[in-house]
Amino acid sequence: MWYNNDALKQILQIVNIRLKYAFVAMASAFPIPAAAAAPTKLFAQASDKGSSSIMFAVTFVIISAVLIKILAGIIKHSSEPQESINTVPYLPSFSTIITTVICTACLFLLSLKTMGGIAPFNGPSGQSNAAVFFGILGLVAVFAEFLWPKAKHYVFAVSIGTLVTFILVGFYYMLFDRSVQQDPFFMALGIVCVVMTWRFLFGPWRPKVKATVLGTFILWLGVHMILREPPTQRTAHLLAIFVAFIPAVIWCMLFLKEHKQRMSLVILMFFAGMLSTAPILFYDAMVRHKVELQFFLFKITPENFTRSTNAFVSGNLVGVSGMKSTLVATLISFLIVGLIEEFSKFWVLKKSGRKFFSSIDDVLQLGIIVAIGFAFAENVMNPSYFLAFVRSYLINPEVPQWGAFMGNVLGRAILTNMVHILSTGVLAYFYGKMLFAGPVLEEEHNAGKIHPIPLILHKAFRLPEKLVFRRESMLIGLVSAVVLHGMFNFLVTLPDLLPGNPRTMGDLMGSNPDSVLHYIALLIIPSLFYVVGGFWILSILFYKKQCMKERGVLVEVDEFVPTENFYSRYAK
Repeated sequence: MWYNNDALKQILQIVNIRLKYAFVAMASAFPIPAAAAAPTKLFAQASDKGSSSIMFAVTFVIISAVLIKILAGIIKHSSEPQESINTVPYLPSFSTIITTVICTACLFLLSLKTMGGIAPFNGPSGQSNAAVFFGILGLVAVFAEFLWPKAKHYVFAVSIGTLVTFILVGFYYMLFDRSVQQDPFFMALGIVCVVMTWRFLFGPWRPKVKATVLGTFILWLGVHMILREPPTQRTAHLLAIFVAFIPAVIWCMLFLKEHKQRMSLVILMFFAGMLSTAPILFYDAMVRHKVELQFFLFKITPENFTRSTNAFVSGNLVGVSGMKSTLVATLISFLIVGLIEEFSKFWVLKKSGRKFFSSIDDVLQLGIIVAIGFAFAENVMNPSYFLAFVRSYLINPEVPQWGAFMGNVLGRAILTNMVHILSTGVLAYFYGKMLFAGPVLEEEHNAGKIHPIPLILHKAFRLPEKLVFRRESMLIGLVSAVVLHGMFNFLVTLPDLLPGNPRTMGDLMGSNPDSVLHYIALLIIPSLFYVVGGFWILSILFYKKQCMKERGVLVEVDEFVPTENFYSRYAK
């Protein structure tokens, strides 16, 4: 019978274990007020009488759920006497729950101390809003840990993403707030802290956890930016985000059609691509705020690329003046912008996916997802793109101009997205060759193909051929991506730089008014090359045998783990 002495002892042991966790869960019902202030005093200051009721209601639900789980465990064990104590349904560890409570309290305090306030926790009722939100968040996190063994990983990810958001927003206000006295040394220290925090955001976690960290960061940053805008601006921005998201999803589906990738990796790379816009946006903010950085022995003052290149060309290139000077300076500035953007995309691709690439095809596909994420964020963040289309053609006119709106949206969604996809795709292909340099070089040697530069440097200076091949592949990929990116920006800007601002080939050639050349727009040339030619180039790269071959995962000792072992290790 199930009620013998041994069974009764086991049941009491179960009850004892579960009551311990139930006590912890009930003690965590008020994690935030205990860390910040007494609940009644906190809510009295904010004049929010309903907050305490919400906290007690949520606490009651959590306690009830814990007691129900205890009872369910007792009933299950009673009905199956052969079951051992080790098969009791999952309960989170004591340290997991305590860590959740501490993280929630710290996030609450950080939300109050963020300089300038992070929406929606700024303003007169910000303290009350933060207490209610993080109190409920802490309780939900503990409840989820009781129901789901893997919940602790996502609680960790959400905590890290929230923490980094609050820290970086605080640094942003510290660096660019006009009301704060700007000290060059303090500004330089702030920049260093921003860089360190940014690197921490791309930590060495599994794809699902890292995607959750980046997604939490993007969510908080988006909420903060949207809530600080006026209502009309907010509506336009939300509509622009929705419109820009549709072509981004279509592009992702198009390039994932042939070779399926794990959804966690795809989402991770898309989020990483979105965040790769941050360095150039941060630099632009430093230029607009005229930030001066003092690093003890030298001083840095960020300058506008166009102004700097104009000064460089006019002062250093002999015989280049007038229109030539303008064209050369513009081209150099676009190449610099292309270098920053492509290197930023490459950095997030490397930090987020290097451990999970098993073929060159993986690198190429996920590099393209990074480019699509970058293009999506650029379309949303730049006020001259989708946001301007929504205002100009949908909100400001008395009657929405859907034709003009769709024309601009489709042109931007197809052409500029393809530019990012092509340039970053080429860079990702050569980065994949660099990662798998050993087997790729061996296969090409067996096929009779010779790489002259690695071979010559190996013969002349005894440099390892594989090492030189890696450097060569990475350099070719980066230069190709920068040139492709910079040349597109230059070609689409060229009509505005030339005298008379020609728009067609007829205008450029000075043809007769009835010439057929007036029907050929200048923008059609880069459009055909980057859209049609881009698809052609990427198709060649995708269908190369060396790209499609599964090689395993590169590990630190420069060996390859078989693909099946990799997926069995990381599939969970």
